[in-house]
Amino acid sequence: MSSDKKQIGFFEKYLTLWVALCIAAGIGIGSFAGDGIQVLANMEIYKVNILVAILIWLMIYPMMLQVDFTSVKNIGKRPKGVLLTVIVNWLIKPFTMAFFAWVFFAKIYAAFISPEQAGEYIAGAILLGAAPCTAMVFVWSYLTDGDPNYTLVQVSVNDLIILVAFVPIVGLLLGITNVSIPYNTLIASVVVFVVIPLLAGFITQKILIRKKGNEWFKTILLPRFKPVSIMALLITLILLFAFQGSTIISKPLIILFVAVPLIIQTYFIFFITWFGGRFLKLPHNVCSPAAMIGASNFFELAVAVAIALFGLQSPAAMVTVVGVLVEVPVMLSLVALANRWKY
Repeated sequence: MSSDKKQIGFFEKYLTLWVALCIAAGIGIGSFAGDGIQVLANMEIYKVNILVAILIWLMIYPMMLQVDFTSVKNIGKRPKGVLLTVIVNWLIKPFTMAFFAWVFFAKIYAAFISPEQAGEYIAGAILLGAAPCTAMVFVWSYLTDGDPNYTLVQVSVNDLIILVAFVPIVGLLLGITNVSIPYNTLIASVVVFVVIPLLAGFITQKILIRKKGNEWFKTILLPRFKPVSIMALLITLILLFAFQGSTIISKPLIILFVAVPLIIQTYFIFFITWFGGRFLKLPHNVCSPAAMIGASNFFELAVAVAIALFGLQSPAAMVTVVGVLVEVPVMLSLVALANRWKY
């Protein structure tokens, strides 16, 4: 075995284990605390739990620090990879996610969940499908020998599109599924969890690079922020499952039910993007990150918006959390597949 074989970071490598432990801890806390957990659940402003909002900010802000939008100017040199990413993430993925969710939650699972619950499960899946990955994809790109600069361009373009396309696409698809759309909450969620962290990250980046230099920023500061983001995610999961503990205990198969369409969607989008990239004759180091971005999700944003729209104890929030649980092992299998198919 080569001594320089690329390795995923410790936190990222065992993220599924951490998530599973947080699920167990959350369910245990929820069962032990009983009605007392509602004290935390009721700490809300405009339907957003204050503690969870702070934690989600701690998740998203470090990711926004990494975004270099000056790289977008390089799109014109090799546009095909970016075009593939945009088409898959914004014209295909949200709609196939909605379709698979509708098939499973409204049809296949109809005997197990009510139509009202099915609507919220579908809504959670839509929120995942409309939020392409902006953070973990750098890990997947690295593990498949992707071009890091081009990956940054692909992610940066997605971040810009999220600002204008996320709300209309989610609104359209939720309307199709007959879920009531509180647009003010949806727009506010994007502003709070995307626009403001993005501006804060941009301003922080400019100030610190000017004072400390680019090398210090990338090699010292950014690595220190990685554990902060993941720890905030894990604490959020503990809270979510503490609030949903009674539902899970009464319906233990619900996590499996939710995971099936999400896994199918992930593999489906990967194959579409991969073979689309091969058809466009993209090099492997551009095609592979494009496929990884399409397959994975910006689950931090999806979790935040699901909580804001439907509440901490909602089926929609449950779907986004299960998305975190299944993403890492599924994406690692796709990393192995991309390396096996390397050309």
